Amino acid sequence: MATPTGRGALAIVRLSGPGVRAIAHALLDPVPETARRATHCRVRDHAGVVIDDVVATLYLTPHSFTGDDLLELSTHGGLVAPTAVLAAVIRAGARQADGGEFTRRAVLNGKLDLLQAEAIGDVIDARSSAAHRAALRQLDGGLSQRVGALRSRILDLEALLAYDVDFPEEDDGPVPRGRIQGVADELIAALDALLATGDRGTLVHDGALVVLAGGPNVGKSSLFNALLGEARAIVTDVPGTTRDAIEAVLDLPGWPLRLVDTAGLRETSDVVEQLGIAASSRYLGQAAVVLACGDDEATLDAARAALRERTTAPVITVATKGDLIPKREQMRADVVVSARTGAGLAELLALVERRLSEQHGEAAVDAPGLTRARHLAAVSAAGAELRAFGAAWRDDVLPATVAAIHVRAAAEALGELIGVVQVDDVLDAVFRRFCVGK
Repeated sequence: MATPTGRGALAIVRLSGPGVRAIAHALLDPVPETARRATHCRVRDHAGVVIDDVVATLYLTPHSFTGDDLLELSTHGGLVAPTAVLAAVIRAGARQADGGEFTRRAVLNGKLDLLQAEAIGDVIDARSSAAHRAALRQLDGGLSQRVGALRSRILDLEALLAYDVDFPEEDDGPVPRGRIQGVADELIAALDALLATGDRGTLVHDGALVVLAGGPNVGKSSLFNALLGEARAIVTDVPGTTRDAIEAVLDLPGWPLRLVDTAGLRETSDVVEQLGIAASSRYLGQAAVVLACGDDEATLDAARAALRERTTAPVITVATKGDLIPKREQMRADVVVSARTGAGLAELLALVERRLSEQHGEAAVDAPGLTRARHLAAVSAAGAELRAFGAAWRDDVLPATVAAIHVRAAAEALGELIGVVQVDDVLDAVFRRFCVGK
């Protein structure tokens, strides 16, 4: 089932594999014979009883998403019709697909590489327009091309080494050691440049964590709600109302933000509030930017003091309740805001984006970059192998055939990243989170 269970106009039952046409002949009347043409059919069960009217579309190998024969049945929506059609399909010889199995087959059949397959999941799971654009760019093959080009250059380096070992007496002589060292250094620099995209790439993919922190009842929850434009956090005059962290996504054109409203930082004997404060500290340890909130000088100073040992992220001091602050009072804050009137909110968000760009570079979602821990690990491993090769080659401490093992390992690390070198554990990890029907 390629669509969610529940009420709707249509549902899609998707089949793929060598038995597709046999199942179509067993169940459909008429049987679709022309590929890529929608055909109105009746689905009959094993007893010949019509169970639904569907639109069937047949895709023949290799011109399908999976690379195998593929049949899509657009059934009526709801619960009964799709379930009945699915049961009939299984009775006719199909089996329920595993999560992500269609995309996995596409990878194994060379229709997609592993980075593009991941991007399909990212397009579906994107919680912001920036993450969605980055996923589409990856699906289009931008990152795959960049990684593939680097892998090809590493294989060229391996070929240079092989030539040097196998044909040392050729007329043009052995390959100069400086040339090989220079190629290795260029590759290391290129891998480092790619690795540097991972910092901002993971923030675009996951959202930059922006934590609102400060004492109780200083307006954090009101500010949180005002930034989101909706009431997500409870707002009262009672200190300690927020007992747990509340998280929401704020979709900005540049950086997608994961806003977190945390429990007020203070000494308390309330066990539940203590748990909330502990959760606040964990968020602060992971934050990309922290908003230190206070409604007067004393609470701002207290927020600054409380954050010194809790975070290493950039801190923006925010004077809340700006509509209540006397004009004569000069607040020592980066920005003054009012949740009630909206004053200062745009300035605050611009400042958050500026801090993120200062720390992580511009959120260039139109340029291919790394977005996952798996990407970072593979590129880092390739760089480490080339550094090991470069050191051994420069100091002439290993025979060329032994030093070349590092070059081969670097190529394999990038091969695993794009799926050229297929490791079952890697494939399992990528497709485990996919839904059935993808």
